[in-house]
Amino acid sequence: MRIIEVLPYDEGWVALFEREEALLRRIFSEELVAIHHIGSTSIKGMKAKPIIDIMPVVKDIDRVHLYDDAMRKIGYEPKGENGINGRRYFQKGGDQRTHHVHIFQEGHPDIQRHLAFRDYVGSHPEAMAAYAKRKEELAEKYRLDSVAYANGKSGLVRQIDEAALAWYLSRAR
Repeated sequence: MRIIEVLPYDEGWVALFEREEALLRRIFSEELVAIHHIGSTSIKGMKAKPIIDIMPVVKDIDRVHLYDDAMRKIGYEPKGENGINGRRYFQKGGDQRTHHVHIFQEGHPDIQRHLAFRDYVGSHPEAMAAYAKRKEELAEKYRLDSVAYANGKSGLVRQIDEAALAWYLSRAR
């Protein structure tokens, strides 16, 4: 059974990302365009479930299945698109997950969305505080119900996504 737990920011999350990033770089090598640390563990000061979200960007998403066995050897379970068109998803750690890998092909719109969210929340304390508060409340209320936890965050996440994307695009000009 998976327990929802939101913890204070941990500087060690960066090292956990970097360790996994090195493994993923070896596996995907020539297919890889970039690797990003995303999600709440990537935002300095943000409270988070202690799961490292990693977003590799690849040249050809249709080749990712060729690496499934190599990913299994380092502890990942391939999950296909897992509900998001154009993504390849892997998880590590079983019910008490430690890592999620969200692979997108270069140019996929979710890449920009994830980076905008991370950078916006990290530079807007009011957004960070609101998001952290919501996550803590939901983790307390839905400790054993990950679906209700995720659904409870979705409205606020959409609001932050909209503000983040507008902010991100305005900075790119």
